[in-house]
Amino acid sequence: MSTAVHLDEITKRFPGVVANDDVDLTVERGTVHALLGENGAGKTTLMNILYGLYEPTEGTVYVDGEPRDFNSPADAIEAGVGMIHQHFMLVDPMTVAENIVLGNEPRKWFGTTVDRERARQEVIDLSQRYGFDVNPDDTIEDVSVGVQQRVEILKALYRGAEILILDEPTAVLTPQEVEELFEVFEELTAQGKTIIFISHKLGEAMHAADDITVLRDGKNVGTVKADETSNEELAELMVGREVLLEPKSAPREPGEQVLTVENVHADDNRGIEAVTDVSFDIREGEVFGIAGVDGNGQSQLVESITGLREPTSGKITYKGRDITRASRRSRIDDGMAYIPEDRHERGLVMDFDLVQNGILGSQHSSKFSSGGSIDWSTARGHAERIISEYDVRPPHADADAESFSGGNQQKFIVGREFEREPDFVVATHPTRGVDIGAMEFIHERLLDLRQQGKAVLLISSKLDEVQGLSDRLGVMHDGELMDIVDPRNTTEEEIGLLMAGEHPESAESETDAADASVGDAR
Repeated sequence: MSTAVHLDEITKRFPGVVANDDVDLTVERGTVHALLGENGAGKTTLMNILYGLYEPTEGTVYVDGEPRDFNSPADAIEAGVGMIHQHFMLVDPMTVAENIVLGNEPRKWFGTTVDRERARQEVIDLSQRYGFDVNPDDTIEDVSVGVQQRVEILKALYRGAEILILDEPTAVLTPQEVEELFEVFEELTAQGKTIIFISHKLGEAMHAADDITVLRDGKNVGTVKADETSNEELAELMVGREVLLEPKSAPREPGEQVLTVENVHADDNRGIEAVTDVSFDIREGEVFGIAGVDGNGQSQLVESITGLREPTSGKITYKGRDITRASRRSRIDDGMAYIPEDRHERGLVMDFDLVQNGILGSQHSSKFSSGGSIDWSTARGHAERIISEYDVRPPHADADAESFSGGNQQKFIVGREFEREPDFVVATHPTRGVDIGAMEFIHERLLDLRQQGKAVLLISSKLDEVQGLSDRLGVMHDGELMDIVDPRNTTEEEIGLLMAGEHPESAESETDAADASVGDAR
C-alpha cells in the first residue's frame, strides 16, 4: 500500500498561539483516516495546510511521495487534494449539476457558451460511477443536507480529487444520513480514493476509519488502527486522563409538573411559522430531552420558553403560573436558568470581563446589588468561584470574554447558570465546543440537578448525549414534535427516522407492503 499523504514535522504558529506543534501524519492510499481531537486541538488548521489555505511555519507536505508547496487551494486541487468544509459552499437557487461544474463548466461554440446538456450528462456519469443518488436537475435549496454533502463531494471529484478531506462531515446529518455517508466512503476507497475526515466523535471514528490519529494541544499524541483500539483509549488520548464516557443516572420517580407547554406555535424572525402545535410537560427530578437536526424549530421553542420570543398562540405554564407573556427577568427571578445555543449572541457580552458577565441576569438581585449599586467585591468572588469550579482557562476574572476560547466561554456560561441554584434549567447544546473532560463534568452536574429534584430541558444535536441523559425524549422535525419516546427503549435508527419526519411504524408498514407486492409479483 502506497502513501497518499505525509506531513513531516508540521508547525503552524499564529500570533501568540502554536496551532500545530511538530506534527507528523501519514495517510495510506485507499484508506479512511480519521483525525480526532477536541475543538482547538489543531485538526482543521493541519488540514487547511494540506489544502493550501495556510502555509506551514515549518515542515513539509508530501503528496504521493512528492514534496509540495501549496500557495492556495488551487495548487492543492491541481495536485488531487479536495476539501469539503463543515459549512457547505453551494449556491442555493442553482441546480445540482450547475453547482458541481461551477467554475469548470464545459463549453461549446468556441468556448463562448456553457454546454448545459454536456454538464448535466457529465454529472450523471460521475454520480453513477460512484453510486451517488443525486438528481442533476434538483435545486440545492430543495434537497436535504445529506444530498448537499454528496454534491460537495462530487464537486471535488469532478475537479479530479484523489484525496478528500471532510471537516466534521456528520455535524448536521441524521443517523441514517451518517450511515449513508459512511457507505459513500466505502465506495470511494474501493475505487482508490483516500479519505481524511476530521471529527471529535469517538464512535464515528471507530466505525468509519481504518486508522485514527489523535491531536491534543496541537500535537500528534498517537495513531492507532481502528480495529485495535477502544472508545476509552481514544478518549484518554484526547484528554490526557481516563474519562467516564457514559453518564449514569440513578432511577428516580419524577415529582410535580414544573413546566407545561400546550399547543404552542411560534414564528421565526422572518414571520414564518417555525414551531407548530407543540405540547409536553417536564416534572421535578426529570431530564426531558429534545432531539433533532438543527433548524427544525428548537431555537424558537426554547426562546418562547425562556422569554426571548412571544409565541403566536398556545400556553406555557411554569410552577403553576401562566408565563406565556411574562418577562425574561421574571423567569430568572423565579428560578429559571438558561444555557443558550449561541454563546456570543445570548450568553455573553463579549467586551465585558468575566466579573461583569458573571452577574448578567442577576445584577438586580440583592445578592449582588444594594441601594441601586452593584457590590463588585461580591461579583468578583462569584466570578472567581465559577472560574475555579468549572476550570475556565486562563483563570483571569478581569479578562474580556472575547479573549477566551469558545470552549472556555461555554464553561463559564454553564457555571454561571448552574450557580443560580435554579429550579429549572434550559440547557441548549450545553457541551458544544468543550473538551471531553468538561463534557463529563457538565453531564454530571445536570444529573446532580435531576437528583436534587430540579427539572431540566436538554436540547442537543448530539444524539448520544440527549439519549444518554434524558428520562423522556421528544423528537422535532420541521417545527413539530413528532413523538415523545423512552430513550432507553428506542433505537438510534427509530429516533433517526423521527428526526427525518417519519414514524418508525409507517416505515415498517411501507417495507411490509413493498415485501408483499414483491411476493405477489413472484
